[in-house]
Amino acid sequence: MRSLTFSTGLLLAVSACAPDAPPDPSTAVVFEGARLIVGDGATVIEDSVFVLDDGVFQAVGPSDAVPVPDGAERVDLAGKTVIPALVDGHSHIGYADVAASMMSADNLTRENYVDHLRRYAYYGVAATRNLGTDPGDLPFELRSEPVPGAALFLTAGRGIAKPNAGPNAAYYRPSAYGVTTEEEARAVIRELAEREVDVVKLWVDDRNGTVDKLTPDLYRPAIDEAHALGLEVVAHVYYLADAKELVRAGVDGFAHGVRDQDIDDELIGLLRERPDVYFIPNLPSRGVAPEADLAWIAETVPEAEVERMRAAAAERTPEAIARADEFFAVQARNLVRLHDEGVPIAFGSDAGTSIGWTVHEELADMVAAGMTPHDVIRAATSTTAEVLGLEQLGVAAAGKSADFVVLDANPLDDIGNTRRISSVFLRGAEVDREALRASWEGSP
Repeated sequence: MRSLTFSTGLLLAVSACAPDAPPDPSTAVVFEGARLIVGDGATVIEDSVFVLDDGVFQAVGPSDAVPVPDGAERVDLAGKTVIPALVDGHSHIGYADVAASMMSADNLTRENYVDHLRRYAYYGVAATRNLGTDPGDLPFELRSEPVPGAALFLTAGRGIAKPNAGPNAAYYRPSAYGVTTEEEARAVIRELAEREVDVVKLWVDDRNGTVDKLTPDLYRPAIDEAHALGLEVVAHVYYLADAKELVRAGVDGFAHGVRDQDIDDELIGLLRERPDVYFIPNLPSRGVAPEADLAWIAETVPEAEVERMRAAAAERTPEAIARADEFFAVQARNLVRLHDEGVPIAFGSDAGTSIGWTVHEELADMVAAGMTPHDVIRAATSTTAEVLGLEQLGVAAAGKSADFVVLDANPLDDIGNTRRISSVFLRGAEVDREALRASWEGSP
């Protein structure tokens, strides 16, 4: 199984060294002068140089440490800040018709998936992983055929729950396997292994007492079977008691944190015995979006939907806002404690109804919860890339895929500055954000 290990002290020294083959001056591009946040949670190069060729970082380091190939194209990034492109470890894309503001399984077409992956690219995301809501063959075809100018796609295929007790929304429900016996659970795992899913997804939640929860007598053999077949398992969880039992059962990660109460010393003790178990927090909305946020969202969201969001915010009562704040506070305390205890914190937006822009809301919410901007950027880049097995992503270092975001302001000063995107590069090629925005503005 995967082992989460992160090098910070050695990364910069290694990054300044070019791969064995020097870049070709006729095709290399040199970016100079930016503040570079490497993605390891520690290294910031205030005056950086990085060399791209063939879609890969050939050399990365301070301006006085990286030789510039003669004849290479040079790009001045003075005054800009560069971060690795983000990685979203928890999504449910494909169901939303963004232009029509409609959710349906009928929208699970190649065109719609690709539209969503391009929306991710627009907002600086290099890859996303759908967790358990992907029926059929199309998601696996998309995984194997990356689309230029779009985020990479990973999939868990169909997740596992009790019958009709998986994802909450009605349009998602048929996507999950419903199991009632150990043999059914093991058979589903074998089917998922044949499809070579990127991870197995379990739903362990009774939806506030409205559905039957997947129980240990079913998820324990499922986890055992998955591990025997070389698959990792991530669980949707709500209750503290379930989180403890899932750690004991061998789960590899959690989608969502504990949400019913503050975590306790017993869970921390269990996690110390399982130091590779990671959490993707997916924090809840804290309340009313400010007008500046709505104006930014309107870059890719139809005006009618923005108006609906504005109206919904205006209708919220003080009592509803107070409940939302309390719900956020429990999860914020839990996130900070897990982080402070050294539990790996990854990143995910749980995107489904809203695509792309919500990753930046999640970044801001993680900082509001109490993590530092630098730690949150690490979670959303190198930690999640490692969790997803995307070794080519997550850090700006020699030999890694050239996936990065150029920002007009420093997110270490204000995490909201991740929204001030100047340009996005995926696999060494600049994403045509202007053309994408124009295409969405012209949609019905």
